[in-house]
Amino acid sequence: MKKQKNGLGKLLGAVLWVGTLGLLTSSAQAGVYPPWSQGKNNPVQARGLEFTVPEVDNLPDFHGDPTHPALSVLVGGNYYFAMAPLVAAFEDQHPELRGKIYYETIPPGLVARQIQNGGTITVGNMTWTVQADVYAAGLRAVKAMAEQGFIQGAVVPYVTNTLTIMLPKDNPARIQTLQDLGKPGVKLVMPNPEFEGIGRQIKASLVKAGGEPLERIVYDTKVKNGENLMTHIHHRQSPMALMSGRADAGVTWISEAIFQEQAGNPITHVTIPDAYNTTAVYAAGLVKGAPHPEAAKAWLDFLVSPGALAIFERYGFKPYQP
Repeated sequence: MKKQKNGLGKLLGAVLWVGTLGLLTSSAQAGVYPPWSQGKNNPVQARGLEFTVPEVDNLPDFHGDPTHPALSVLVGGNYYFAMAPLVAAFEDQHPELRGKIYYETIPPGLVARQIQNGGTITVGNMTWTVQADVYAAGLRAVKAMAEQGFIQGAVVPYVTNTLTIMLPKDNPARIQTLQDLGKPGVKLVMPNPEFEGIGRQIKASLVKAGGEPLERIVYDTKVKNGENLMTHIHHRQSPMALMSGRADAGVTWISEAIFQEQAGNPITHVTIPDAYNTTAVYAAGLVKGAPHPEAAKAWLDFLVSPGALAIFERYGFKPYQP
């Protein structure tokens, strides 16, 4: 019986990796299972029945009440950790919106698909529709949505971000450079270019550091031989894989690594030299047909304000300079 239970546990661990957040059961036991906020990122005032079961019923990318929001912000998940303090600061300036903001932090490409599908999304057995007021993602993605007619008015860039190599705190594989990611036996966890713009930027940095052969090793050879785990949702899966021992390294935004370190998790990072690094510009725009255009415009103005930029700078973001 004990062997059967052990076998079942391994099977469940594998299913969880392929499914929702890509974690092992052991990672939850180690106290590193998301959401990082432990429910603190829910901006509603009346929470109602508390029903959150890690690994089973847990929606860390959806925040607030989707039924009657006064502002809905759909954000690419690259700064999910900054959204709670941003929303709190914005509510201080706009108390009439307190408890009435809904936001999502799924990958930017999936956010775009949701908007293109009229705001409808399905998670597990639940389907709901939220008409977006603001779409925020990389500058290229927001401009693309504008060109497709989903954004009206000016596209607003506000901060930049750069890449880093995220590692377990003890760095067992002794990773120091991007070239080290191509070594045989080094296990990687990397963002999937199909879902995230960061994948394209990582590929560009790999080519800068080691030419196309290094990019092929990381995103082709190591994927095929099982040494590269590709994230299924977004790169917040990367620290989970590192902390659970499933990977030795992974390229993420430096803001993600700084957040994990500030949270006290056993994570560190290696700086990528400017010559090999890639800079992302984050932008936002008013969604065409937004049900709350005035609140949306207030949010866009807030993103470029000193207060918002100070929050971003806590995590390594830099103000956008035209």
